[in-house]
Amino acid sequence: MNVNSRIEGILAQFLARQERIITDIDPALEEYASAVNDFILKGGKRVRPVFAYWAARAAGASDSEELLTCVSGLELLQASALIHDDLIDDSNTRRGAPSVHRRFESLHRLHRWSGSGRDFGSAAAILLGDLCMAWSDELFTGSGMGPDALLRARPDFDRMRTEVSAGQYLDILAEFRRDVSRETAMKVARFKAAKYTIERPMLVGASLAGADAELKRRFSDFGLPLGEAFQLRDDILGVFGDPAQTGKPAGDDLREGKHTYLIAVAWENSSPTGRELITQRLGDPELTEAQITRLRDVLEETGARRETEERIDRLTEDAETAFERLKSDIDPESVPVFERLLVKAVKRDA
Repeated sequence: MNVNSRIEGILAQFLARQERIITDIDPALEEYASAVNDFILKGGKRVRPVFAYWAARAAGASDSEELLTCVSGLELLQASALIHDDLIDDSNTRRGAPSVHRRFESLHRLHRWSGSGRDFGSAAAILLGDLCMAWSDELFTGSGMGPDALLRARPDFDRMRTEVSAGQYLDILAEFRRDVSRETAMKVARFKAAKYTIERPMLVGASLAGADAELKRRFSDFGLPLGEAFQLRDDILGVFGDPAQTGKPAGDDLREGKHTYLIAVAWENSSPTGRELITQRLGDPELTEAQITRLRDVLEETGARRETEERIDRLTEDAETAFERLKSDIDPESVPVFERLLVKAVKRDA
């Protein structure tokens, strides 16, 4: 059984146990429990636990269910971040299904309960996001890994959660300040996504295995540019991607008003007319297909898409160079795995 399948099994078992605990409190909580189970088990690439697991193996840890259980806690952290992110962005869908807050709005509407369905959905999403954050800690610390390993990895696990929260706030701040600078866009990409997606998970895994400071630095040199390339690819997919691949409507990042590197370059290179269009249309939840097409045209005409692709290529080269320095110091079994993960992270079709 491959690593992803084993992670799926661990998550399913953990969530089934948590569902029993919740529904024993009151049968009315059945939808509350099943919503988070559906969100986690019906989608996701398990990028974070996979990178953490293979970094641990690369640094000398043996394969074990305890190790896989520990790093699976990172997937629950991801669920927490996504549930809250969808609420902040007022997103309708995630992974081809209604976002959590929309799911509970529909439940409110179905039962014709009193009060605001929107407020009910928002409250449920906040609670479920918080619950996933708590569960990430529970799975991490209750995995059966030795206390010394957990103590070594704890600072990176804690730093990861702090950084993603700070990155999320910077993202919101940029939107409300209308800050479209490249510098801000890359800082948001780094702390909201890049470090949290690849670098920190690898540092967690390496720490679990007892890696020294020099080996961890080499993992960072590899993981940070790879994480930034991964996020820039996501930014392109969020505007130009196929909904069947992304699980979200085409152009959804434009409706949500994400101030990405792609937008920053377009703004910098745009004519006054192009800037006016970006100002008026970016973040409009009612954008029509024609308006999305026009914004895409601006991203093409200004060279923003091309420049973003070029930056992805440079970051990928940096990651490849760093990996060449890293691979002689890690377990040989992990080398081809990381080579495949590198390609998967940045070569997704847009």
